Amino acid sequence: MKQHFTARIWKEDEWFIAQCAQVDVASHGHTEQEALDNLREALELYFAPPVATIMLRVADLEVEVGAA
Repeated sequence: MKQHFTARIWKEDEWFIAQCAQVDVASHGHTEQEALDNLREALELYFAPPVATIMLRVADLEVEVGAA
């Protein structure tokens, strides 16, 4: 599914900065197009579903909660 996002772009020294207006994700590049391409890749990674690299164990705990 494709979604549309807005990028804010500005120059800092020799870098172009591209920041997504809707999501707190940003990237940079030597050219404006490189910054936008890097932002696109960063957004794709941001929205990629997590992949477990280790097997998690789940345990139930019983805790007594009261005034000490």
